[in-house]
Amino acid sequence: MTFVITAPCCNDASCAAVCPVNCIHPTPDEPEFATADMLYIDPDSCVDCGLCLVACPVSAIVPEHQLVERDRRFLEVSVDYYRDHRVDGPAAFTDDLIPLPPDHQMRVAIVGAGPAGFYAAEELLRHGRIRVDMFDRLPTPYGLVRGGVAPDHPQTKAVEQTLAGIAAHANFNYLLNVTVGRDVTHQELADNYHAVIYAVGAATEKSLGIPGEDLPGSVSGVDFVGWYNGHPDHAGDDYRFDHERAVVIGNGNVAIDIARMMLRSPDDLALTDAADHAVESLRMSRVSEVVLLARRGVAQAAYTLPELVALGDMPGIDVVIDPAELALDEQTLAARDAGTLDSVLAAKIALAEELSIRPPVPGNRRLVLRFLQAPTEIVGDSEVCAVRMVRTEYLPGAGQARVVATDKTTELAAGLVISAIGYRGQPVPGIPFDPARGVVPNENGRVHDSGRIQTGVYVTGWIKRGATGGVGVNRRCGQETARAVLSDYAAGDLGEPRQRGASVGSLLESRNVRVVDKVGWARIDAGEQAEGRASGRRRAKIVSIPDLLAVADGVIR
Repeated sequence: MTFVITAPCCNDASCAAVCPVNCIHPTPDEPEFATADMLYIDPDSCVDCGLCLVACPVSAIVPEHQLVERDRRFLEVSVDYYRDHRVDGPAAFTDDLIPLPPDHQMRVAIVGAGPAGFYAAEELLRHGRIRVDMFDRLPTPYGLVRGGVAPDHPQTKAVEQTLAGIAAHANFNYLLNVTVGRDVTHQELADNYHAVIYAVGAATEKSLGIPGEDLPGSVSGVDFVGWYNGHPDHAGDDYRFDHERAVVIGNGNVAIDIARMMLRSPDDLALTDAADHAVESLRMSRVSEVVLLARRGVAQAAYTLPELVALGDMPGIDVVIDPAELALDEQTLAARDAGTLDSVLAAKIALAEELSIRPPVPGNRRLVLRFLQAPTEIVGDSEVCAVRMVRTEYLPGAGQARVVATDKTTELAAGLVISAIGYRGQPVPGIPFDPARGVVPNENGRVHDSGRIQTGVYVTGWIKRGATGGVGVNRRCGQETARAVLSDYAAGDLGEPRQRGASVGSLLESRNVRVVDKVGWARIDAGEQAEGRASGRRRAKIVSIPDLLAVADGVIR
């Protein structure tokens, strides 16, 4: 019997790390890991030991004999993956500890409480006598796991349990509700810690750069996701759903999440940790069709195979694709005809083709995937009323499936337009920033300015490499940065903090900054989970800063 990795896979790679026969790939040291939709178990090599089942943080691994019909597709994809990828020898990655001086007493600040920061902390805490203080501007940790993952993906959110396990370490401390650059400066952190790691993510949406983008009713996917996830910055946002069609520009996983949230049954959403205000607004929604626009073709679609599989199985929703828009570029078509097309890409294209010929179900809502359509203008006077777009086509002979605009334009009526074309980082006060790439310039996590390394300053996650990759890539990224810190410390490059006996906590207290520590977050966490259980869901989020702080202080909600 073999085990099979299914849709909730977070690419955490915990399963690969414990596999005794190296049958789970790609591993973090293989080039494909950074862009893989998910991980795959080789059915011919699996020895049925079950270690991966225990290690998986999101319960994505299932014994073959327990697969439901829709998940058998993942067994087929695994078989095809290992037909195309030959893997020999032992696992490539290592978790050897970097040797430190026997009398080390190290202090590290991590700014940002998302997965990349936690995984850097995990690597640091494997060594004794290293203290990690984690800062975040919100009173709550977990970053996009809490505020970005769609509420109807509870298995993915289960990675919170892994992050909570890291935070439980005796040498780990929270300093939440602290804004670095306002409440405490970068220099003050640098004076108090051997190293400062920034894991602040990418918190803004890329601009479309088309007319009408600033009209009321044209909104950022970052804002919309924050709204339905109960992010305090967006709890007061207001969206109108008094129209039949909404348009989402983009076709990655976030775009699909947004579309799915607008179309799902509000009764189903009420059983998730979606914000109450979002559920009530969507309960009154008239939106019956959401259209996703993609500038390029189906072979270049940014969504992952698991997302598309899940989309095709949603009750009450038809996935609509025009077969005429499933044209392939020359390279993909040639590889498909020759039988050399990557197995995962082949599965994504085949599933899209399968969905395109499914008959519609009367009364169902519609999620329409449109390819080779580039928006050129968001139309409206006082508010959005339509999206103008141009048909694109592949440029013959061009690499990477380049597309160019044709002379065929259309206009699609819509009352809400959401841009979901990607995230970008913002400058961090006190350290260099590359505005063109939206990242902090670095080498393997070591921050540099015009080629000169800034001693003791590091980055990890999306602010380090750009907004690509999920939890699994961030784990490897955090480990890499932590190992850079440890190597520099072991080499004697970091020196001692200037304020050896000082405490940033005392400094913040003198400035009347209300810091949420481990105890405060534990109260918030327990309160949200208790209220959630009372209504049959995993947690009921508190969405305002004052309420969060009141609960952290022990005031009963």
